[in-house]
Amino acid sequence: MELKSITNKLKGDNHIAEGTAYSILVIISISHFLNDMIQSVVPAIYPIIKENFSLTFAEIGLITFVFQMASSILQPFTGLYADKHPQPFALSLGMCFTLVGLLLLAFAGQFWLLILSVSVIGFGSAIFHPEASRVAQMASGGRKSLAQSIFQVGGNGGSAVGPLLAAAIVLPFGQWAISWFAIAAVLASIIMIRVGGWYKSKLAYAVRHNIAKPQPNTDISSARKHWALVILVLLIFSKYFYTACITSYFTFFLMDKFHIGIGASQLCLFAFLFAFALGTVAGGMFGDRFGRKYVIWISILGAAPFAIALPFMDSLGWTVFMAFMSGLVIASAFSSIVVYATDLMPDKVGLIAGIFFGLMFGLGGLGSAFFGWLADLTSIEFIFQISAFLPLLGVVAGFLPDTRKK
Repeated sequence: MELKSITNKLKGDNHIAEGTAYSILVIISISHFLNDMIQSVVPAIYPIIKENFSLTFAEIGLITFVFQMASSILQPFTGLYADKHPQPFALSLGMCFTLVGLLLLAFAGQFWLLILSVSVIGFGSAIFHPEASRVAQMASGGRKSLAQSIFQVGGNGGSAVGPLLAAAIVLPFGQWAISWFAIAAVLASIIMIRVGGWYKSKLAYAVRHNIAKPQPNTDISSARKHWALVILVLLIFSKYFYTACITSYFTFFLMDKFHIGIGASQLCLFAFLFAFALGTVAGGMFGDRFGRKYVIWISILGAAPFAIALPFMDSLGWTVFMAFMSGLVIASAFSSIVVYATDLMPDKVGLIAGIFFGLMFGLGGLGSAFFGWLADLTSIEFIFQISAFLPLLGVVAGFLPDTRKK
């Protein structure tokens, strides 16, 4: 369907303007898939660059720290700016930075160039996520958790596929083969131009029909909102410190404990990431139906038994099963956390999305750096035994106020 046709329907069809725009949600999910597929190439090639550059685990952790922090620090600012000055075509611009970072990474010959390339890729992500999250909510038609989960599952799917493609493309041919992922960056940039056109038309529709901007939630006091945000930050810490340990070091853990190759370990990491994608969709559906607070609570705390059992399994199959189940359960929290936070402050969707996506990347980067440092001091198996208890912090979700309308 041409952009002109979309614009015409927005002008004359109230249902398209107000209802759930599933076509836009699918497109933005595909864009998120391509973006996060590219992002996931960075940790997926750690075994390769560790050998090529003779890196320590601490240096691997530093790469992840810079990568995640470049994204996390900027996201709240880009989100706040988007709340005040929406930029429909910023989504496409962000992918241009990602494209440049990919090419730098493919041909980096020194450690400082690795650091520079991942920081540029992270900057592209900082532009993408807050605006894309705003688009998802605009297209939700009120089904916010479902819309956020459709958007998020694209990213999770990309994160799951990225390591497989890295194993198939980069492992046989070497670091330069990362440049093939530039095709995905160009495709994502083109797709996001189309989304930007819809976004621009939607903004024009709102102005033309005098649609009021979202107002602050007055059902919950300011003090309780701030308390709820503190709890959500603690939950994000629990979730993403744990997942940082899995995504950055699960391959090393399996190779060390079960003596399997890089390719086989990447397939096992894919099982965890695939479960993460499945859990994201389920969390969105349950969040709209049963309440986001309860999905958050059950999701993080419910992952604890599987996480605690994982490092003590004696067989590869049971270890991967525990990783799969922990990913499936804990993944359902994030879309509900983001939508819960925007329910508290519906007039600041971009800022809230930027903060929580930023926390996701920032805490993930800190977690990776911390566990890398700890692994050098102790062992890979020890950090999995320690991180396994982080999901128990999910118990604090019980103190969140209920944001559902009475």
